[in-house]
Amino acid sequence: MGNLDKYKGIIPAFYACYDEEGNVSPERVRALTQYFIDKGVKGVYVNSSSGECIYQGVEERKIIIENVMAVAKGKLTVINHVACNNTKDSVELAKHSESVGVDAIASIPPIYFRLPEYSIAAYWNAISAAAPNTDFVIYNIPQLAGTALTMSLFAEMMKNPRVVAVKNSSMPTQDIQMFKAAGKAAKGEFVVFNGPDEQFVAGRAIGADGGIGGTYGVMPELFLKLNDLIAAGEREKATELQYDINEIIYKMCSSHANMYAVAKEILRINENLDLGGVRLPLENLQEADKAIAREAADMVKAAKAKYL
Repeated sequence: MGNLDKYKGIIPAFYACYDEEGNVSPERVRALTQYFIDKGVKGVYVNSSSGECIYQGVEERKIIIENVMAVAKGKLTVINHVACNNTKDSVELAKHSESVGVDAIASIPPIYFRLPEYSIAAYWNAISAAAPNTDFVIYNIPQLAGTALTMSLFAEMMKNPRVVAVKNSSMPTQDIQMFKAAGKAAKGEFVVFNGPDEQFVAGRAIGADGGIGGTYGVMPELFLKLNDLIAAGEREKATELQYDINEIIYKMCSSHANMYAVAKEILRINENLDLGGVRLPLENLQEADKAIAREAADMVKAAKAKYL
């Protein structure tokens, strides 16, 4: 286990980048990567929920991480989510990730079939073994994966020396505390990422080392400021900013379109960054959604003016 400080901070979940025909755009992937470098975030979490990975093929996901690394290597911590619906494809992506030099790979549990814990552990360990020189991050998101990271499964995974962190996207902040305590007891040092953006302050207060979030990308400066306020012990100011961030998120979630379509529209409006739409069956923007995205974009600008 190396120095884990590179995982502590604000790590936006990377959005899928498509061209006008809906194909993965290497140029737009590189542009988004440079955007995050310029904003000063700690790293990026690639090919995850925000990256629409479940609707992409293996070769597309390789193209995405290759182009992220072409820009980010040595400048950002890069965690690449490699889970697929079968071990074979996940192993292929893990091997490829190590070959391009990512800092860590990550994986949700297998979805659809409700597998026993020993099968999930075998799946994760097979993926990790395919990248023997790369850290491994467990991605706990039971509301989407359909399987929760139990403490017994967590204890089994602590036997793998490459497991250095959990990205915890379950809603109870107590889960963060439990994984942090058990991870430290097993390994001495262990990283837990806060997942739900709406509870970043609560997650950090109970022990999260930083966060990985799907809305960080539209307002990275606000989450960087939020993390700084927490580190400085300015709890009341941090809570105030968290409330304002949450209002932006609620606005983003109020449209007919998928939230990531709204996020990409906010980046187009505020940052002149065109990442395309989202891939079906995710819903793209309708005309009424554009007004909601504009409101959210204005809310981001107002919050920056207030806090930065």
